[in-house]
Amino acid sequence: MAITDADIADELRTYLERHPQEAGELAEPLRLLAEGQGFASRRTFPMHVTAGALLVRDGADVLLIDHLAYGITLQPGGHLEPTDTTLVGAALRELSEETGIDPGQVTLVSAHPAYIEFGRVPARPAKGEPDHYHLDFGYAFTTADAEVGRIQESEVTGAAWYPLDLAERLVGPRVARAVTTSPGIR
Repeated sequence: MAITDADIADELRTYLERHPQEAGELAEPLRLLAEGQGFASRRTFPMHVTAGALLVRDGADVLLIDHLAYGITLQPGGHLEPTDTTLVGAALRELSEETGIDPGQVTLVSAHPAYIEFGRVPARPAKGEPDHYHLDFGYAFTTADAEVGRIQESEVTGAAWYPLDLAERLVGPRVARAVTTSPGIR
């Protein structure tokens, strides 16, 4: 069964129970979800949901991608597909698609998101997208020895392992959240 607005809202509420200090930042997406607009679809505006994956290797490195459309380095992730049945499953699918990582070589750290971010995305007229917001659910994964495989060249220009401190400088505090969520790291 496809991901519903109720599924998304439940995951967000559970996250806020664990991170009540973020309630102010996430009040607007919670309000929008209550309206039930079909936010799993990338064609829903002013907001839709994305899923990201922070993969930590041997407690020392984080896998990041170079995003083609935005020209920045960030964690693997992207829009939900109609075949996705869970947000964490969507994150794992995006990780595998974008980086060629074998999903059998990664372990989910927690069924709960390591972070949820609500951020503005500039208009992309070529794709028929106005200014809008992504509500990004990020999940932490670990691996002992997964290696980058064939990248998804239509979306990614590169994928590489970055030391934790550099990854945090490039991507922000979500890296620290994934690292502190992962047992035995730091």
